[in-house]
Amino acid sequence: MTDALKIKKQELMRFLMQYKFAINEMMTKVNILKQEFTYINDYNPIEHVTHRVKSPKSILMKVEKKDLKPSPAVIKEHIHDIAGIRITCSFESDIYIIRDMLKQQDDITLLSEKDYIQSPKPNGYRSLHLILSIPIFMSDRTENVCVEVQIRTIAMDFWASLEHKIYYKFNKQVPKHLNIELTEAAEAAHKLDQKMEKLHREMAEIKAEYEEDPLEELNLDNERFQLPIQFLNTFLNDDDL
Repeated sequence: MTDALKIKKQELMRFLMQYKFAINEMMTKVNILKQEFTYINDYNPIEHVTHRVKSPKSILMKVEKKDLKPSPAVIKEHIHDIAGIRITCSFESDIYIIRDMLKQQDDITLLSEKDYIQSPKPNGYRSLHLILSIPIFMSDRTENVCVEVQIRTIAMDFWASLEHKIYYKFNKQVPKHLNIELTEAAEAAHKLDQKMEKLHREMAEIKAEYEEDPLEELNLDNERFQLPIQFLNTFLNDDDL
């Protein structure tokens, strides 16, 4: 390998590292928000989180599809899904809770939002897509890096996974009757989400009515602590306000 190619390879490595570090930063934020929400609300809105960085081959294919110049600056400006995170929730309302929590982070900038839940694609696809920008602190500079975050329910994710497999099984030429059935399945998944959302609300109402949170106990990371009421009463005094 020539010296010139070695330098190019190093540049590509640093370029891709930005996106890997951006995912690491976002995953840390997601995990913190998940734990905080769980502690405060005794409920976990996030079921699964997956992530990936596009391979150089996939990036090149997208560059050619968009007819772009294959330079780092151009790619960074025009391709925003090199770093991707998918968050799967139990309920549709969780999607917007997570969206709002991410938007409230001071160092996260929302660049775009596509709500395919309120406005599904013709084939029935439903998901919330966010393009977020987050600063990454390198050894010699700070880079603002884009991360695509997709948030969907378990039912939506199951449907999307099946649609993706069928799409590539038939080399993007899906028979008409399968497209019709997929669209019908998407609607069935949506109705299931609505039904589960209704049950979720009813359970929350029942829990709020009959369950009491013992004030003398504190449950942190599955470890119970005795909480003296005197400490609770004096924890926030007038000097703290």
